Amino acid sequence: MDHILELNNVSKKYKEFQLNNISFNLEKGYIMGLIGPNGAGKSTTIKLIMNLIKKDSGEIKIFGKDYKKDEIAVKERIGFVYDENYFYEDLNLLEMKNIIAPFYKNWDEEAFQKHIKVFNLPLKRKIKELSRGMKMKYSLALALSHKADLIIMDEPTSGLDPIIRNELLGILYDVIQDEEKGILFSTHNTTDLDKIADYITFINNGEMVFSESKDEIMNKYKIIKGGKEILTDDIRKSLIGIKEHNYGFEALTTNSVLLKREFKDEIIIENATLGDIMIYIVRGNK
Repeated sequence: MDHILELNNVSKKYKEFQLNNISFNLEKGYIMGLIGPNGAGKSTTIKLIMNLIKKDSGEIKIFGKDYKKDEIAVKERIGFVYDENYFYEDLNLLEMKNIIAPFYKNWDEEAFQKHIKVFNLPLKRKIKELSRGMKMKYSLALALSHKADLIIMDEPTSGLDPIIRNELLGILYDVIQDEEKGILFSTHNTTDLDKIADYITFINNGEMVFSESKDEIMNKYKIIKGGKEILTDDIRKSLIGIKEHNYGFEALTTNSVLLKREFKDEIIIENATLGDIMIYIVRGNK
C-alpha cells in the first residue's frame, strides 16, 4: 500500500486540551474525511501534520518521509486549503499568484491558467472582492498548480451555499481520478463526506473513535427505534447515545442483526448517516 500520509500514536498536550494517540493512514487515490465536533482536535491534527505546532510524541510520515527532517521537500508536494483567508486582500488574483508561484519549483503556469478558466475565476479582481466560494476555488487552483500530491483542506465548505459546495465537491472528485493524489478533508459538516469520502477518521474530545472505510462504517452502525419496555440493562449496554422520549427510544447500535433477530417487529432498524453516527457517539460519551 502506498501511504501518502501516516500518523502513528501522535499526541499533543495543552493546558486545557489533549490530543491522544491519533493513528491513521491515507493512501493515494482516496479522499479521507476527518470529522468531529468543533473543538474535537481536527485543526490541531492538521497543524501537527503541517508542522505548524510540535507534537509531544508519536510519528508522522508524509510520502514515506519524516515530516520534520524532509519538511521542505514534503511541503513542495502538499496543497493546503485553509478555512480562513491567508491572502493579501488588496492584491488581485494574478498579483497574489506571482508572489506564491516562485516558492514552488514544480509550479506549472499552464495548469494554473487551465484551473482559473475551469473554475471561472476573475484574475484581475481583488481578493477582498471575492466570495468565500471563489477564495476556496482559488486556493485549490494554487494547490493543483504546483502538482501537489496531498491536498489538505480544513473546513473548506463551511459557510458556502449548497450550489457552490456541490461544485467544489465535484472538483475534488475530479482531482482524485488520476489515483496519484490523496485528499484529507476536515469538516464537521458530514453531508459533504457522505457524497465523496472513501475513508473516515473520527476524533472526539482529542481521542480516536475510528478510522475506517466509509462503506464499513455505514454497514456497521445502524439506528434502532423501539418501545422503552425492551430497554433492559443488557440491551442498554449494546446501544450508543440513547435518546428516550414519551413514545419510546432511539439509539445507535453496532448489533442491529442480533437485535432484529431477538425483537423482530418490536423494533425498527434504519440506516444512519455520518452525521447521525457522529451525533449519537458524541452524545453517548457525555
